[in-house]
Amino acid sequence: MDFVLNEVQKGIKRVAREFALREFPGRARECDMNEEFPQDIWKKECDQGFVAVYIPQESNGAGLGYLEQCIIVQEQSRVDPGLGMIPIGVALGAEVVMCFGNDEQKEKYLSKIPIGENICALAVTEPGAGSDVTGIETTAEKDGDEYVLNGTKMFITNGTIADWAIVLAITDPDEKKIHRRFSTFIVEARSEGFDARKIVGKMGLRASDTAEIVLTDVRVPEENLVGDRKKGFYNIMEFFDRSRSYIGAQALGTAQGALDLAIDYTRDRKTFGQPLAKHQGLQFELAEMKLRVEAARNLVYKGAWKLDRGMDSIMDVALAKWFAGEAAVKNCDQSLQMHGGYGYINDMDIERFYRAAKVMEIYEGAKHIEKIIVARRLLD
Repeated sequence: MDFVLNEVQKGIKRVAREFALREFPGRARECDMNEEFPQDIWKKECDQGFVAVYIPQESNGAGLGYLEQCIIVQEQSRVDPGLGMIPIGVALGAEVVMCFGNDEQKEKYLSKIPIGENICALAVTEPGAGSDVTGIETTAEKDGDEYVLNGTKMFITNGTIADWAIVLAITDPDEKKIHRRFSTFIVEARSEGFDARKIVGKMGLRASDTAEIVLTDVRVPEENLVGDRKKGFYNIMEFFDRSRSYIGAQALGTAQGALDLAIDYTRDRKTFGQPLAKHQGLQFELAEMKLRVEAARNLVYKGAWKLDRGMDSIMDVALAKWFAGEAAVKNCDQSLQMHGGYGYINDMDIERFYRAAKVMEIYEGAKHIEKIIVARRLLD
């Protein structure tokens, strides 16, 4: 792996950061306080070509992939973690169609995401099933040339703004092998019986729409089955093995942003007659924060680089997401501590960063799941 970005990647890095610095200030706090998804910024992200760049497009002549997506998410999350997730947040679940969908499904649903004509959601988690995906209870019963879906999904990103969702449901409850009881479906949000209820009062990432989705006798045509029946669990695992790359990048950007805020504040703030940055104890802490950022960057970039080359990247991506998530939490904690009382009020960006960071250790697989993945790979 070449640790130097090529000219295309350098350009993407520069433009993504310039966009965030231009569009996010003011809007980040406003969207966080109002728990509002910014439709205007989403459209601009699409116009700039930042959204889901790993989805093959005719216009994607540069051969963009997960590494480039990670660079975009990292640079924008460095400015604000909530708005910085827009380029990948509006496409959560897209990889299921990208990897297992047929040509008709890809044309109808997938191709519209990067150009801002579609938002999708991934509906897997349920009130009683999070990390244990096999614990879901949503059912899909075959009825002629349709499936009838019933169940409740929880903590679904884009739940109230998505045009369609990838839904994991039980199709074969009597199958002896538990992992073969499930299938994945494209369910359009306008379907009768599809009810999305926005979840408010989240700790962080409040600019990201999150919802509970209740499916009541939702009829889905057979052609909306994605991939093979009984392969749903495996489809979702493939998705997670990819999505963790850019969630790791979001955490990396958050860790870097917290360091940026700490450097700026400690240079300007004086105590005991000199800038905080002159105190050796704080210098040591800044050095620790920089160490986490650089280690996380190498892990995230390596995982995405291997993913783009079709190499076995499962453990690398798990390590990256795990470490970067912890780096984001620790860096935000140290940065807020340096800000003192000012860091504890919502007029300061670090307060928003601090609230956002924790979920990066939880969603797309809690860090304990990442540890299990790594341990199993080591012991196989």
